[in-house]
Amino acid sequence: MIWVQGFSKGLSLLVFACFLVFSLSFSVAAQEVPILPFLIAESKRAKPAAVQLFPLLYFIDTVKSIIDQEAVKPYWVSSVEELESAQMNSGGQSILLNNDILAFYGHPNSKIMGILGRYSIEELDTRLTKLAAEYRAVSGGREIRKAFYIIYGTVWPKGDIGIIGDALLLKYIEYALKHNILIFIDHQIGRYHPVDAIKRMFPYLRYPNVHLALDPEWRTTKPMQEIGSVTAEEINQAQKAMEDYMVEHKIPGERLLVIHQFNIHMIKNRERVRTNFTKVRLVHCADGFGPPHLKRDSYAVNAKATNMPIKGFKLFYNSGIPGAGFDNPILTPKQVFDLNPRPYLIMYQ
Repeated sequence: MIWVQGFSKGLSLLVFACFLVFSLSFSVAAQEVPILPFLIAESKRAKPAAVQLFPLLYFIDTVKSIIDQEAVKPYWVSSVEELESAQMNSGGQSILLNNDILAFYGHPNSKIMGILGRYSIEELDTRLTKLAAEYRAVSGGREIRKAFYIIYGTVWPKGDIGIIGDALLLKYIEYALKHNILIFIDHQIGRYHPVDAIKRMFPYLRYPNVHLALDPEWRTTKPMQEIGSVTAEEINQAQKAMEDYMVEHKIPGERLLVIHQFNIHMIKNRERVRTNFTKVRLVHCADGFGPPHLKRDSYAVNAKATNMPIKGFKLFYNSGIPGAGFDNPILTPKQVFDLNPRPYLIMYQ
């Protein structure tokens, strides 16, 4: 926060409030998050105790409470580090601030790989809007943001990757931009290092509605024969590469990076996964199909990874395609939100 000489205390607090609400970005790690540096009046004199801010910091009431607390503090001067941090984070609020995300998943050219390939963009939007209304009715006042979740890189035999055509992907991105829809592009990794896989998607971050995803299940040279995996260190390296790219190319705000998991072995040493990057917000998504009790059990296993507190949940429609797995019965929106912890990203395949 930059104090301007001659401004009154009230005006300064107003500027601070606007900056905080629209530029809030924070580090999430093991449910304990250090107080934001530019909220500390005398950081050099006293180190504040760690407090549990997530997920409360995603709610306006919590932000207002912090602002009220700051209003009674004396003036202070920000350090160079605090100013640099504030400047890097300016340009947009967290997408998850008072919003949940509801996505349709799949490949536009494949009816087998998810609902996204079974309907036109317009029909998908109509169906997603209807489903979003059902979620909004039980969301407790949080808004529902719609999203298309597109398989960008599809694993082939021997771990090679087939990349979606640029023109086809841009068709979805541009439609989504016009209709306030988010885009997630998902790489199945194959035989490549996760950093190499994610770097292939970086240029699309120039679009403000685009976010990224990696699916460890397909990090293998034997797709459909074995379940792949990534390490915690590889996930951390991917996050750092993504953040470095955003800083280098002056991409404002934060972007989400989704990591899928339905098997404990898919993320090795997962307790070492970091979630304290400034511009990358990691979402840990429970994948896999089955009856409700198996879905809940799988989610409970993911919930134990408290170092990745932002959770996602995936559901599977019955496509009628022989051999394709699905949830039977599929959980209702209320049942999804009743999961503990509550998921912030919900997708349907």
